Amino acid sequence: MGRIAIASLVGTTIEFYDFLIYGTAAALVFGPLFFPSLGPAAATVAAIATFGVAFLFRPLGAIVFGHYGDRLGRKRTLVTTLLMMGGATFAIGLVPTSAVAGAAAPLLLLLLRAVQGLALGGEWAGAALLTSEYAPAERRGLYSMFPQLGPGFGVALSSATFLISALALSPEAFVAWGWRIPFLASAVLIAVGLYVRLRIAETPAFRNAALRKEQVKLPFVDVLREQWRQVLLGGGMLSMTFGSFYTAVVFLTGYAGQAEGTGTLGLSQPTILVVDILAAVVLSAAVIVSAMLSDRIGRRRVLLVGAIFGIVAGPLAFLIMRPGDAVSFFIAMALLMLVLGIPYGPAAAYLPELFRTRYRYTGAGMSYNLAGILGGALPLLVAPPLVAMFGGMGVAYFLSALGVLSTCCLLAMKDTRDVPIDPAASATTTIA
Repeated sequence: MGRIAIASLVGTTIEFYDFLIYGTAAALVFGPLFFPSLGPAAATVAAIATFGVAFLFRPLGAIVFGHYGDRLGRKRTLVTTLLMMGGATFAIGLVPTSAVAGAAAPLLLLLLRAVQGLALGGEWAGAALLTSEYAPAERRGLYSMFPQLGPGFGVALSSATFLISALALSPEAFVAWGWRIPFLASAVLIAVGLYVRLRIAETPAFRNAALRKEQVKLPFVDVLREQWRQVLLGGGMLSMTFGSFYTAVVFLTGYAGQAEGTGTLGLSQPTILVVDILAAVVLSAAVIVSAMLSDRIGRRRVLLVGAIFGIVAGPLAFLIMRPGDAVSFFIAMALLMLVLGIPYGPAAAYLPELFRTRYRYTGAGMSYNLAGILGGALPLLVAPPLVAMFGGMGVAYFLSALGVLSTCCLLAMKDTRDVPIDPAASATTTIA
């Protein structure tokens, strides 16, 4: 079980690192490099908007990779998503800027960002099933927390890589070529992740379903016909979680910066990146505690605490950061990370427990990535006009609305802690 947990943790950490370094680069340097004709402020907005493009492709990735994950197995699909994400990330590090390639430069960014979205859309559900379908029932929340640590570790790793690059280079060199280093360095991480994932075996639940010949031809069709309600409620349940995360690590990274006069808090890039690393520690701690609690008091109760807390946390965070110093910014970021971590910890056990084995990969992935659109893409798209009209509090109240949506969805759902994920599956770990 330890080997399985490490495999899920390493894989999701690498995939989120690849996914998130784009957001950091978009907030810090992509605006003037790829959208120079728009002016500093509009260029940063456009760069952050390209980050949101991936969310539109994540549900498609959930459907495509869910199809193969439910028919061919979790392991094969996870290896494919890892290679896709790594290849796209490495290629972004090689994309020429608009000064060299003109209009083709941002188009290449969008294309590679779409590939990243497809890959991550298929990654999370597979990693969650890898632990939840192996774990003993009484400790499923505990072991399912390992893929949930991926975002926190990914934020810390991506911020640390950018921080080292920024401190080691002059500002001019960092903008000219230093920003490419985190993208190119992902090749090493992908090799590590591939080595770990190739050493694990298929999950017991999938093997038992295959022996019983339960696979269906079109998992996407079956899950919508039989459990469409769980897909929609699961997506709404996690919308606030996504909103808090991407508002914190992408929008606020640009909002707090002082580069080109685009920020409003006037903090330096190194300060922002250090705060991001510290906030990632808070996120990881919240994930660990909440996942363990879900085995004791139930998944739904823990999720409800996070959702209700999220209703007030957004406005509170934006009020706290108003002084514009590093300490207030960290407290605000930590608050948003708590709002994320409390419901995110049990999610990798809760969503798989909602769906039947024969289309579990597809159903859990669709719910998760529907939440990505509602809480990831939508806030990043509406944030600039909300800030222009209402200041930062406009974004804060939008997060509160997502908190209300998540709470309502959870009130319509049941707890799944005592639901067997597969009665015939063995809880023992098999290593290939």
